[in-house]
Amino acid sequence: MADTVREIERKYEVDDDVRLPDLAGAGRVATVGKAGAEELDALYYDTPDQRLAAARITLRRRTGGKDAGWHLKLPVAPGVRDEVRAPLSEEPPPELTALVRSRVLDREPVPLVRLRTRRTVRVLKDAAGAPLAELAVDEVRARRVGMAGPGPAEVRWREIEVELLGGGDAALLDEVGRALVAAGARPAVAESKLARALAETGLDRDRPAPPGARSHPPRPRGAGKHGGKAKGKGKGAGKKAGPTAADVVLRYVREQVRVIVELDPAVRRDLPDSVHRMRVATRRLRSVFRSYTAVLDRAVTLPLGLELQWLAAELGIDRDREVVTGRLQGALAEVPRPLRLGPVSARLRIWSERRRAGSRQEVLAVLDGPRYLALLTSLHALLEAPPLRPAADRPAPGITAAAVLKDYRRLARRVEAALAAPAGRERDEALHGARKAAKRARYAAEAARPALGGPAKAFARRIKRVQQLLGDHQDSVVARGALRELATQAHQAGEGGFTFGLLYGREEARAADRERELPGLWRKVSRRKHRDALRA
Repeated sequence: MADTVREIERKYEVDDDVRLPDLAGAGRVATVGKAGAEELDALYYDTPDQRLAAARITLRRRTGGKDAGWHLKLPVAPGVRDEVRAPLSEEPPPELTALVRSRVLDREPVPLVRLRTRRTVRVLKDAAGAPLAELAVDEVRARRVGMAGPGPAEVRWREIEVELLGGGDAALLDEVGRALVAAGARPAVAESKLARALAETGLDRDRPAPPGARSHPPRPRGAGKHGGKAKGKGKGAGKKAGPTAADVVLRYVREQVRVIVELDPAVRRDLPDSVHRMRVATRRLRSVFRSYTAVLDRAVTLPLGLELQWLAAELGIDRDREVVTGRLQGALAEVPRPLRLGPVSARLRIWSERRRAGSRQEVLAVLDGPRYLALLTSLHALLEAPPLRPAADRPAPGITAAAVLKDYRRLARRVEAALAAPAGRERDEALHGARKAAKRARYAAEAARPALGGPAKAFARRIKRVQQLLGDHQDSVVARGALRELATQAHQAGEGGFTFGLLYGREEARAADRERELPGLWRKVSRRKHRDALRA
């Protein structure tokens, strides 16, 4: 069983002649107590091309100290990491290697560096004697394992770590840090011992960048410095070229791939909103593939789009349950207590928990399966060698505006068809189709923002309003299906179904309200001046 600890710390480099200052009086620190010395021996694992290090992730097996075992450190924010711990074993535990699968893909982590550390620990306490932070003075020896490098095989240094205890105030770290710097310490350049060991032994050279790290994608053949046509000596040759369509579209693609890869461990850890955010990224990526066929070769992106559609559907099993449960719980809370007949809250909770248990296992099975791994591998390959079409080298504004307007026209046709459809199931399905078209138009506009600026941002904002209205309508359709199921279960158990029927009627009325609001909202959104702004 793996445990997780939130680690908030600061690191400092110190020379051998630097003495630790008296830290009593730094912030809330009243006393400093010694906690003794430890001998730590850690073996750090990574792929030979250091895919974990490129993502600022560390995986180690450490003996000695009070927390011997396997530690996986995942970045959260500067100076903040989540340390996932597992018991000591000879090989990396599966519960930790699963959390880095989206990074290493089909490569197995192997030992790269061994760190031996003599650690002297002091505990910083407040006036009541409660521990605030732990300060460790580390004497480190780092040695390469199994790999040659241009630097020395072994390096040594001395450093200080200050880590908050018990969720303390990070301002304390600033106070302590100022006292340490005044005594001769320097804020560490490397964010971890491993990063410093790799740098000083020369193993960090030629490390691949993680997905989304490049600020400028590879240029199409024949492109100039800024992605446009190579500049000649004629008129305008001295002007800086703007972004090409490839620059803009691949920037958006890289960002969505980065989000998927980074959210993979969060989904596995069941962190709040992680499934939803990962699902949105898959939809955005698939949408931009479909919108920008003038830039990216559809023969390559179509198969990827189908796999992204599959992944979004698998992730949606749990997300849809979560949305429906939240909607019904909120609606039930608005029902006066005298009208809540029978164990309606308990039945809703049981209904949701049963579906969550099954959907959670299904999501984990998908993330551990070969099909998902193949999709990640293909996305990495696309970023390394983008399948660019000839138009990719053209200036971005014209190409992106054309794509956004094309998706807008598609949305307009679907909205008009939905408004003309007869009430009932046919209109529900037509409105759901319009909602999908609204998402596609919105995502196309989001991708175009670097090229079109404010007009694209405003267009996406207006389309989002349509999407939200249609989304609320569709959520009502799904909620009514869940209410029918709950009412049936209540009837079979000999319970009354009055409250579920009441909620069903309210959902019908809510959906009818959204249908009445749509024509007026669409007239505002579809004004010609909004489209003309994109062409300007």
